[in-house]
Amino acid sequence: MIAVRLSKILLVAALALTCTLVVFGNVVDPAINFGMVQHVLSMDTVPAESGITDRSITEPALQRAAFVLIVTGEALTALLLWLGVAWMLRGLTAPAARFARGKIWAIAGLSAGFVVWQAGFLGIGGEWFGMWMSKTWNGQDSAFRFAMTVLGVLIYVSLPEHEA
Repeated sequence: MIAVRLSKILLVAALALTCTLVVFGNVVDPAINFGMVQHVLSMDTVPAESGITDRSITEPALQRAAFVLIVTGEALTALLLWLGVAWMLRGLTAPAARFARGKIWAIAGLSAGFVVWQAGFLGIGGEWFGMWMSKTWNGQDSAFRFAMTVLGVLIYVSLPEHEA
């Protein structure tokens, strides 16, 4: 029982660390990631003949707002995951019901992370703004890897605990 609980805590902590590093990079050196947001939203590397370039957003204030929204979602994900780690650690040796209550924070963080990378990057960036068509500003592969990792951990953490 303890080994499974520790495993769940470590996997959530690993994702919390990754999200924290993503946020740190975006706050300390935003240029590259903000540049990606600008190019994806402006659709300047999507073939003009695609027929969807009328969806582009070229207003710098709106591009900055989108970047802030993305980083806020990533930060919220990291915060919820760290809270999940702390609460699960507090219930490590407690009865299953108490440990399960601690998982609520982790499940919220994993769900938020899935929404950020699946809906934000794959859905909105990839499909609405045609990021998949760009040869230079296509973050689909990394977003997919992250979304699937988060989803796998979400499924695992959501499994019920059994009393020893």
